Amino acid sequence: MRNLIRSTALAASVGLAGMAQAQDSKDITIALVPGLTTDAFYITMNRGAQAAAEALGITVNFQGAEEFDPVLQTPVLDAVIAGQPDAILIAPTDSTQMIEPLRRAHEQGIPVITVDTFIDDGKYQDGAGDGDFPMAYIASDNIGGGRMAARFMAEEIGGTGKVYVSNVRPGISTTDQREEGFMAEMAENYPDIEVLQTQYNENDASLAASQFNAVLARHPEIAGVFGANLFSALGAANGVEGAGKMDDVTVIAFDAPTSIVDNIESGLVDAAIAQHPAEIGYFGVMSAYALLTGQSVPVSIGTGFTVLNADNVGDEAIAKFIYSE
Repeated sequence: MRNLIRSTALAASVGLAGMAQAQDSKDITIALVPGLTTDAFYITMNRGAQAAAEALGITVNFQGAEEFDPVLQTPVLDAVIAGQPDAILIAPTDSTQMIEPLRRAHEQGIPVITVDTFIDDGKYQDGAGDGDFPMAYIASDNIGGGRMAARFMAEEIGGTGKVYVSNVRPGISTTDQREEGFMAEMAENYPDIEVLQTQYNENDASLAASQFNAVLARHPEIAGVFGANLFSALGAANGVEGAGKMDDVTVIAFDAPTSIVDNIESGLVDAAIAQHPAEIGYFGVMSAYALLTGQSVPVSIGTGFTVLNADNVGDEAIAKFIYSE
């Protein structure tokens, strides 16, 4: 935790009402607004946030929409702002559309920290862009995670062949970056692997499955699919299974809910890149607390990844990285 409170003080430069004065911890209430409330990733993040809250003796309220959608997240955020929490931790559901809703919190003197996803370019407190006002961004290095997926894919397919990314839609910071990292790693280090056009599925697993079939029809030799989120991966994997190509096509998923164990053990998915959402929630609350008690925090805090595959998915040491509800 020491690294959370050693940085040069940011509070005086922000101009947020009340930031310069430390608060009594027993009166601190922090709102955690997830991308959606029903996903094991965010449920696990909340578990880490609540652990931090318990250690600090403060209150963290978990409130969000049931779908990952800026249209649904905005009224939830408005209700949170109306309740005047001391700070807001939020996973914005769109990097552009959530700027103005979050600005309303900022203008009312409520410090904002984004977790998992970001607004604008994710580079805060630099005086550039419309969305530089959040105090910090705490998340996995999604570009690094995409690169990790590319390296594993390349190894599995022998460094040659055609692959593609199954993604949700443009504008979601995390999945955009995972795709970016995957493509950059392939372009820089695996010249014999051709990355085909990305398929966007709007988080619809059935559409992801049919998209695989369409790609297969155009490229019968397709060797791999990287799902930039779980629904993308599982949808594509179902397409692979339905086409009888499980032995020929490598599928890599991003994220690791409990169900991923069965998916890996059955061979439906070859590997999953597990984030550490409990750490994101824990560091998010600790960062907000540091700000509210007159300390300073880095504008960016990264958490790690663990690759799950058939060789380690049953290990007790790996079980802690599987998201649970």
